[in-house]
Amino acid sequence: KVGVVQPTLSVLPPSRVELEQGSATLVCVASGGFPSDWKLGWKVGGSSRSGGVSDSLGVLGKDGHYSWTSTLNLHADQWRKAGSVSCEASKNGQTQPVTQTLNPGECSE
Repeated sequence: KVGVVQPTLSVLPPSRVELEQGSATLVCVASGGFPSDWKLGWKVGGSSRSGGVSDSLGVLGKDGHYSWTSTLNLHADQWRKAGSVSCEASKNGQTQPVTQTLNPGECSE
C-alpha cells in the first residue's frame, strides 16, 4: 500500500510578448503526486480564484504517480497588480496544501 505522496509544483509565468498583448497565462504543473484526487487551485493576491481556470485530469506516469496541470488566464494588469500568484495542491484529509508562489515583480524582466 502506497501512502499519500505530495506532488511537486512549478508555476510558469506569462511571457513578455503575451503581457505586451494585454493578457497573462500562468501554468501550474504538479508532478509526482499520489493518489489521483489532488486538486489544483489558484490564489491571486492572497484570495482564491476560480474564474479563468482550466484544469487537466491527472495523468498516470510510468512510476505510478500522477501529474496535473492547471492554467490561469488573467488580464496583464491583474497580473501586475496581484502582488503574488500562488498555485495550491490540496487533497481531502491533508491538512496543509502544497503551495508554489510567483511574485509578478520578480518576473517582469
